[in-house]
Amino acid sequence: MKLHNKIRSILGASLVLSASACESFLDVNTNPNSPVDAPISGLMTNITYETSLNVFRSGSAVSNYVQYLASPNPDSGSDTMEPLNFSGTWFSLYNVMTDLNEMNIKAEEAGSLHYLGAGQVLLALNLGMTVDLFGDVPFSESFNFTTVTPKYDDDQVLYGNVISLLDQGIANLRATSQTSIGADDFIYGGDIPTWIKFAHTLKARYLIHSNGGSGFSAAEVLATAAAGFTSNADNAEVIFFEQRFNPWAQIAINNEALLLGGWISEQFIEALDGTSYPVVDPRLPLMIGTTDAGEFVGTENGAGRGNAPEQGARSTLIEDQFYTRTVSPLLISTFSELKFIEAEAAFATDKPRAYQAYLNGIEAHMDMLGVTTVAKTAYLTAPSVAVGASALTMDLIFKEKWVALFLHPETWNDARRFDYAYKDFSPPANLNPNLGGSLIRRLAYPDSEVSRNGANVPSVSLLDRVWWDQ
Repeated sequence: MKLHNKIRSILGASLVLSASACESFLDVNTNPNSPVDAPISGLMTNITYETSLNVFRSGSAVSNYVQYLASPNPDSGSDTMEPLNFSGTWFSLYNVMTDLNEMNIKAEEAGSLHYLGAGQVLLALNLGMTVDLFGDVPFSESFNFTTVTPKYDDDQVLYGNVISLLDQGIANLRATSQTSIGADDFIYGGDIPTWIKFAHTLKARYLIHSNGGSGFSAAEVLATAAAGFTSNADNAEVIFFEQRFNPWAQIAINNEALLLGGWISEQFIEALDGTSYPVVDPRLPLMIGTTDAGEFVGTENGAGRGNAPEQGARSTLIEDQFYTRTVSPLLISTFSELKFIEAEAAFATDKPRAYQAYLNGIEAHMDMLGVTTVAKTAYLTAPSVAVGASALTMDLIFKEKWVALFLHPETWNDARRFDYAYKDFSPPANLNPNLGGSLIRRLAYPDSEVSRNGANVPSVSLLDRVWWDQ
């Protein structure tokens, strides 16, 4: 059973807001021979909490690229796909992986195989997010404190590490452990069977990325998915608390105070309001706010507010909706995502299975948001949604997954795999001219890494693709 109030009950915010227990290999001013010796339980608490924040950080970094959000200011680099500096996101990902390396060593030495298994699953997740954003990254030399200029490993090889870590994690979670996880686990509160489902769900996520590649096996994805989540109750999430708000809620609060952020892209609204598709999606009012006039009006990516400079003339994230309550969960992985993975994997060989998974994915997301039964049924039976197995298209699967993964970084992986081919998806205004009319395929390496480890940083452009995006 998931402990939805667990964060409130564990020493308040002080435990999780402390600095990372084990310094990153990039922190060159720390003596690597004298690392802070943190207890395994404290590491687990910090790791599960910070992993959820890494999902937020990564989602925030790419939310304009997939046109969930748009900047209210024209020519904003986040909209126009300029080479931005994501040093903070890079550091956060590596700090968590450094803590995970330390926790996994301690867990293995103590025979605490459940901690080790969970740690391997979370290391796979954080490594996978890092590779998906940047491509080749340091890993094999990153955590032994023998160098502050680690080499970069090949991104496809690192994906092999991701899958291997998930397989090892599943084996260790199934094993007998000297000690087991408990309330120090902010994701599942020590529920080991659900951790195993989570590992399988993540494995399906990373396997589906290579769909269309030479080594892809749809059968393997489907077998893995079958061992994953079975309902929304299994969702991997961290519930926030009154002392530290959900960060998307904080963006909504800041926007209300005129610290502008969380403005909704015109593309997202028009995909749900009946403009791009024949049916109005009942999830729209549960996900974003209206203008002061009670309408849904988006902001064009790259163009800004245009002739409507007033804050209330455009839709934004607002407080107290599913994604923006102060105690809303940060979603790491969901049952809805898994059903869309199943739909994609089954599409070529088993259309009826793919179609049922597609419908189940929509329904799971609607149930999560609290869509009424009447509204849900009306949407799921609308002719443009209930197209039947024979008329199901990959376009529909990717469109519905895009809606269901609102604000999640996994959508940018989908957008690149799908070549940004969502219906009516248009390039932002004032697109970075160095892209030659194409859309961004990776993040630039952060300035901090170029300055510290420049001799090893690969020379790439924003159009160079990570290994699975070929």
